[in-house]
Amino acid sequence: MVYSNINAVVSVPQITKVKDAVKITGELGRAGKMPCPTYNTPASMCKTGAKLRKVIGSICHGCYAFKGNYAFPSVQQGLLKRFHAFSKKGFVEAISFMIVKRCKSHFRWFDSGDLYDLPMLEKIAMACKNSPKIRHWLPTREVKVVSDYLKIYKKFPDNLVVRVSSPMIDGEPLKSFRWTSTVHHKGKPIGYECPARFQDNKCMDCRACWDKRITNVSYHKH
Repeated sequence: MVYSNINAVVSVPQITKVKDAVKITGELGRAGKMPCPTYNTPASMCKTGAKLRKVIGSICHGCYAFKGNYAFPSVQQGLLKRFHAFSKKGFVEAISFMIVKRCKSHFRWFDSGDLYDLPMLEKIAMACKNSPKIRHWLPTREVKVVSDYLKIYKKFPDNLVVRVSSPMIDGEPLKSFRWTSTVHHKGKPIGYECPARFQDNKCMDCRACWDKRITNVSYHKH
Protein backbone atom coordinates (compact mmCIF):
# COMPACT_ATOMS: atom_id res chain seq x y z
CA MET A 1 0.00 0.00 0.00
CA VAL A 2 1.25 3.48 -0.86
CA TYR A 3 -0.02 6.64 0.81
CA SER A 4 -0.47 9.49 -1.68
CA ASN A 5 -2.22 11.83 0.73
CA ILE A 6 -2.35 11.94 4.49
CA ASN A 7 -5.65 10.07 4.88
CA ALA A 8 -5.88 7.96 1.74
CA VAL A 9 -4.21 4.82 0.44
CA VAL A 10 -3.39 3.97 -3.16
CA SER A 11 -3.19 0.23 -3.80
CA VAL A 12 -0.81 0.32 -6.78
CA PRO A 13 2.41 2.38 -6.65
CA GLN A 14 3.05 4.52 -9.71
CA ILE A 15 6.85 4.36 -9.44
CA THR A 16 8.53 1.05 -10.28
CA LYS A 17 12.08 2.07 -11.27
CA VAL A 18 14.75 4.07 -9.47
CA LYS A 19 15.49 6.14 -12.58
CA ASP A 20 11.86 7.26 -12.72
CA ALA A 21 11.87 8.19 -9.04
CA VAL A 22 15.13 10.15 -9.39
CA LYS A 23 13.59 12.26 -12.16
CA ILE A 24 11.16 13.55 -9.54
CA THR A 25 13.16 13.58 -6.32
CA GLY A 26 16.78 13.84 -7.36
CA GLU A 27 19.27 11.49 -5.69
CA LEU A 28 19.35 10.89 -1.96
CA GLY A 29 22.30 12.38 -0.11
CA ARG A 30 24.72 10.93 2.43
CA ALA A 31 26.49 13.10 4.99
CA GLY A 32 29.94 11.97 6.07
CA LYS A 33 29.02 11.21 9.68
CA MET A 34 25.61 9.69 8.93
CA PRO A 35 25.05 5.92 8.89
CA CYS A 36 22.26 6.28 6.35
CA PRO A 37 20.97 8.26 3.36
CA THR A 38 19.53 11.75 3.80
CA TYR A 39 17.25 14.11 1.90
CA ASN A 40 18.33 17.73 2.00
CA THR A 41 17.27 21.18 0.84
CA PRO A 42 19.21 24.47 0.73
CA ALA A 43 19.89 26.17 4.05
CA SER A 44 19.07 29.41 2.25
CA MET A 45 15.41 28.29 2.24
CA CYS A 46 15.22 27.92 6.03
CA LYS A 47 12.64 30.33 7.43
CA THR A 48 13.54 30.31 11.12
CA GLY A 49 17.16 29.51 10.32
CA ALA A 50 17.46 32.66 8.20
CA LYS A 51 16.56 34.74 11.24
CA LEU A 52 18.73 32.75 13.66
CA ARG A 53 21.81 33.01 11.41
CA LYS A 54 21.89 36.73 12.27
CA VAL A 55 21.80 36.05 16.01
CA ILE A 56 25.16 35.51 17.72
CA GLY A 57 24.87 32.58 20.09
CA SER A 58 22.12 30.84 18.13
CA ILE A 59 22.51 27.30 16.82
CA CYS A 60 22.29 28.61 13.23
CA HIS A 61 24.92 31.34 13.53
CA GLY A 62 27.83 30.21 11.33
CA CYS A 63 25.69 27.42 9.78
CA TYR A 64 27.81 24.56 8.41
CA ALA A 65 25.44 24.11 5.45
CA PHE A 66 26.87 27.27 3.84
CA LYS A 67 30.46 26.02 4.03
CA GLY A 68 32.70 23.31 2.57
CA ASN A 69 31.14 21.09 -0.05
CA TYR A 70 27.75 22.70 0.50
CA ALA A 71 29.08 25.94 -1.03
CA PHE A 72 29.74 24.43 -4.47
CA PRO A 73 27.24 25.68 -7.09
CA SER A 74 26.53 22.14 -8.29
CA VAL A 75 25.66 21.06 -4.74
CA GLN A 76 23.39 24.06 -4.24
CA GLN A 77 21.64 23.31 -7.53
CA GLY A 78 20.98 19.76 -6.39
CA LEU A 79 19.64 20.95 -3.03
CA LEU A 80 17.34 23.43 -4.74
CA LYS A 81 16.06 20.70 -7.06
CA ARG A 82 15.14 18.61 -4.02
CA PHE A 83 13.38 21.58 -2.43
CA HIS A 84 11.20 22.09 -5.52
CA ALA A 85 10.65 18.33 -5.82
CA PHE A 86 8.28 18.47 -2.85
CA SER A 87 5.76 20.33 -5.03
CA LYS A 88 5.99 17.92 -7.97
CA LYS A 89 3.24 15.48 -8.82
CA GLY A 90 4.14 12.00 -7.63
CA PHE A 91 6.71 13.18 -5.07
CA VAL A 92 5.37 11.07 -2.20
CA GLU A 93 5.34 7.90 -4.29
CA ALA A 94 8.81 8.64 -5.69
CA ILE A 95 10.54 9.47 -2.40
CA SER A 96 8.85 6.52 -0.70
CA PHE A 97 10.17 4.24 -3.44
CA MET A 98 13.69 5.68 -3.12
CA ILE A 99 13.75 5.26 0.66
CA VAL A 100 12.59 1.65 0.53
CA LYS A 101 15.08 0.82 -2.23
CA ARG A 102 18.12 2.67 -0.85
CA CYS A 103 17.79 2.39 2.95
CA LYS A 104 18.58 -0.58 5.15
CA SER A 105 17.14 0.61 8.43
CA HIS A 106 17.46 4.38 9.05
CA PHE A 107 16.85 7.65 7.20
CA ARG A 108 17.49 11.31 8.03
CA TRP A 109 15.60 14.33 6.75
CA PHE A 110 17.45 17.66 6.43
CA ASP A 111 21.15 17.33 7.01
CA SER A 112 20.87 20.70 5.28
CA GLY A 113 17.71 22.79 5.22
CA ASP A 114 14.51 22.49 7.21
CA LEU A 115 10.75 22.18 6.97
CA TYR A 116 9.29 24.94 4.83
CA ASP A 117 5.57 24.56 5.50
CA LEU A 118 2.84 22.18 6.68
CA PRO A 119 2.31 20.50 3.28
CA MET A 120 6.00 19.57 3.23
CA LEU A 121 5.71 17.90 6.64
CA GLU A 122 2.52 16.13 5.58
CA LYS A 123 4.33 14.63 2.58
CA ILE A 124 7.23 13.52 4.75
CA ALA A 125 4.76 11.82 7.12
CA MET A 126 3.21 10.02 4.14
CA ALA A 127 6.64 8.81 3.02
CA CYS A 128 7.30 7.52 6.54
CA LYS A 129 4.02 5.59 6.47
CA ASN A 130 5.05 4.11 3.13
CA SER A 131 8.36 2.86 4.56
CA PRO A 132 7.29 1.33 7.90
CA LYS A 133 10.45 -0.77 8.28
CA ILE A 134 12.67 2.34 8.11
CA ARG A 135 13.24 4.55 11.15
CA HIS A 136 13.11 8.26 10.27
CA TRP A 137 14.61 11.23 12.09
CA LEU A 138 13.76 14.85 11.31
CA PRO A 139 15.54 17.68 13.17
CA THR A 140 13.83 21.06 12.88
CA ARG A 141 13.61 24.60 14.18
CA GLU A 142 10.18 25.18 12.64
CA VAL A 143 8.05 25.19 15.78
CA LYS A 144 4.88 26.44 14.09
CA VAL A 145 4.92 23.82 11.33
CA VAL A 146 5.29 21.01 13.87
CA SER A 147 2.62 22.50 16.14
CA ASP A 148 0.18 22.89 13.24
CA TYR A 149 0.72 19.28 12.19
CA LEU A 150 0.09 17.96 15.70
CA LYS A 151 -3.06 20.06 16.07
CA ILE A 152 -4.50 18.34 13.00
CA TYR A 153 -3.11 14.80 13.19
CA LYS A 154 -2.33 14.51 16.95
CA LYS A 155 0.81 12.42 16.45
CA PHE A 156 3.53 11.48 13.98
CA PRO A 157 3.88 8.09 12.31
CA ASP A 158 5.31 5.52 14.70
CA ASN A 159 8.59 5.28 12.76
CA LEU A 160 9.24 9.05 12.68
CA VAL A 161 11.02 11.06 15.38
CA VAL A 162 10.72 14.83 14.95
CA ARG A 163 13.20 16.59 17.25
CA VAL A 164 12.52 20.29 17.73
CA SER A 165 15.74 22.20 18.35
CA SER A 166 16.34 24.77 21.05
CA PRO A 167 17.27 27.98 19.15
CA MET A 168 20.17 29.08 21.35
CA ILE A 169 23.45 27.38 22.26
CA ASP A 170 23.34 26.16 25.88
CA GLY A 171 19.58 26.69 25.84
CA GLU A 172 16.99 24.49 27.55
CA PRO A 173 14.91 21.94 25.60
CA LEU A 174 11.61 23.32 24.35
CA LYS A 175 9.03 22.07 26.83
CA SER A 176 6.10 22.02 24.40
CA PHE A 177 7.47 19.03 22.48
CA ARG A 178 8.06 15.41 23.41
CA TRP A 179 11.29 14.96 21.43
CA THR A 180 13.87 17.73 21.33
CA SER A 181 17.54 18.55 20.81
CA THR A 182 19.94 21.11 22.25
CA VAL A 183 23.48 22.33 21.54
CA HIS A 184 25.94 22.71 24.39
CA HIS A 185 29.23 24.61 24.48
CA LYS A 186 30.06 26.15 27.83
CA GLY A 187 27.16 24.48 29.60
CA LYS A 188 26.67 20.81 30.39
CA PRO A 189 24.83 18.49 27.99
CA ILE A 190 21.16 17.94 28.76
CA GLY A 191 19.86 14.40 28.51
CA TYR A 192 21.76 12.17 26.12
CA GLU A 193 25.06 13.59 24.89
CA CYS A 194 25.83 12.92 21.23
CA PRO A 195 29.09 10.90 21.21
CA ALA A 196 30.19 11.97 17.70
CA ARG A 197 32.96 14.32 18.86
CA PHE A 198 34.57 11.42 20.72
CA GLN A 199 34.53 9.11 17.69
CA ASP A 200 35.88 11.02 14.71
CA ASN A 201 32.68 13.09 14.32
CA LYS A 202 30.71 10.00 13.28
CA CYS A 203 27.61 8.26 14.56
CA MET A 204 29.30 4.84 14.50
CA ASP A 205 26.81 2.49 16.20
CA CYS A 206 24.84 5.26 17.98
CA ARG A 207 21.22 5.71 16.87
CA ALA A 208 20.02 7.96 19.71
CA CYS A 209 18.53 10.58 17.37
CA TRP A 210 16.07 7.97 16.06
CA ASP A 211 15.30 6.52 19.49
CA LYS A 212 11.94 7.63 20.94
CA ARG A 213 13.04 6.51 24.39
CA ILE A 214 15.50 9.43 24.40
CA THR A 215 13.63 12.69 24.87
CA ASN A 216 16.53 15.11 24.34
CA VAL A 217 19.79 14.72 22.45
CA SER A 218 22.49 17.29 23.22
CA TYR A 219 25.09 18.02 20.53
CA HIS A 220 28.43 19.67 21.20
CA LYS A 221 28.87 22.94 19.30
CA HIS A 222 30.72 22.41 15.99
